[in-house]
Amino acid sequence: MEENLANRSRAELETALRDSSRVLQAMLATQLRSFDDHFQHLLNDSERTLQGTFPGAFGELYTQNTRAFRDLYAELRLYYRGANLHLEETLAEFWARLLERLFKQLHPQLLLPDDYLDCLGKQAEALRPFGEAPRELRLRATRAFVAARSFVQGLGVASDVVRKVAQVPLGPECSRAVMKLVYCAHCLGVPGARPCPDYCRNVLKGCLANQADLDAEWRNLLDSMVLITDKFWGTSGVESVIGSVHTWLAEAINALQDNRDTLTAKVDPAAPQGPSGPTGEAVSEAKAQLRDVQDFWISLPGTLCSEKMALSTASDDRCWNGMARGRYLPEVMGDGLANQINNPEVEVDITKPDMTIRQQIMQLKIMTNRLRSAYNGNDVDFQDASDDGSGSGSGDGCPDDRCGRGTSRKSSSSRTPLTHALPGLSEQEGQKTSAASCPQPPTFLLPLLLSLALTVARPRWR
Repeated sequence: MEENLANRSRAELETALRDSSRVLQAMLATQLRSFDDHFQHLLNDSERTLQGTFPGAFGELYTQNTRAFRDLYAELRLYYRGANLHLEETLAEFWARLLERLFKQLHPQLLLPDDYLDCLGKQAEALRPFGEAPRELRLRATRAFVAARSFVQGLGVASDVVRKVAQVPLGPECSRAVMKLVYCAHCLGVPGARPCPDYCRNVLKGCLANQADLDAEWRNLLDSMVLITDKFWGTSGVESVIGSVHTWLAEAINALQDNRDTLTAKVDPAAPQGPSGPTGEAVSEAKAQLRDVQDFWISLPGTLCSEKMALSTASDDRCWNGMARGRYLPEVMGDGLANQINNPEVEVDITKPDMTIRQQIMQLKIMTNRLRSAYNGNDVDFQDASDDGSGSGSGDGCPDDRCGRGTSRKSSSSRTPLTHALPGLSEQEGQKTSAASCPQPPTFLLPLLLSLALTVARPRWR
């Protein structure tokens, strides 16, 4: 009977966990699609502006080199999508090749050998034939594109972590504790008794101890994502730079022809009007949503107890405390694995952290470091975080020596007083009994009670 009820309890709790995770995943996915679409539309609009104005402004200087400009935008898209490109080198190569082509067009009377043109291209930065435009584009584009792609990738990593953690199975000790929480009152003939709130919290804090250890790095990631949104606005921000790439290209060609004033009038240097997307007020909403889910992992036990369980009121001294009707006296444990050493409801081995979750903690830390580098304008290797060798499952995958140390903001005593042990048991024996199984009713009642629990009593998980 206990095995059947334990399996059923585990399945119900795992379903409730997945449901809570799906809500968070949906929010992150919506933000990712919104920002990703907007950033790509900005770049697409810049290219369309270039294609619409450059033929009239620059004539054959553009029309005979359309592939070079098209390739530049293609490489900017690849870079934004996380391709293994170095943006500064990509831009330098573009300017070198463009100089070779335009110089030849501007001096058709000269018979210039290929090696001369190649040498000219290599000296583009020193000669500065395009004026300040290449340098300005390099400085601003690097910061803008790194900020944009790091933010979008951060959303992707956060969603992936939630998905993978939601798939971590619950252990047998948790299954027995949840069974006792949900079903044992029926077996003991008190089916109307609802679980005490603190009793439920202790059970789920023990069950979700490893998940709570995500809290510190999860907060660091979301803090870094909120911070980098400051780079989206202003003359050097993501909005302005990505949507105005064509402006620097126009200024560069103007400088090369040394008749900037005449040709600038033919190309509107203002940034194009971007498509509908994350404005300042949408970005503010996104920041608020990220802040709202910062405590997701440590709040899971309380959330599941309050939203998914038919709990008794906090003042009810006749609630189900795991042994009988009565007040639940043990204090609520802190958050995280280390704080479960004295959990009176779930036997937790704090020396064996879940390695899947430890790997996800490392992925959060890796992404946070990338975001911080991006905030400072530094280009970083944006290979998929899941391919990173760090945190690959070794026991050394705990950032900043966090293994074995809780992140609780609540104080808890080193020992939890045993207040509902069966008579005649020592404190240690009482803890093991209460954490492991239900009190046993008379044997002849087992078939009847099993039938009652499975057919009459509805599951408490909503």
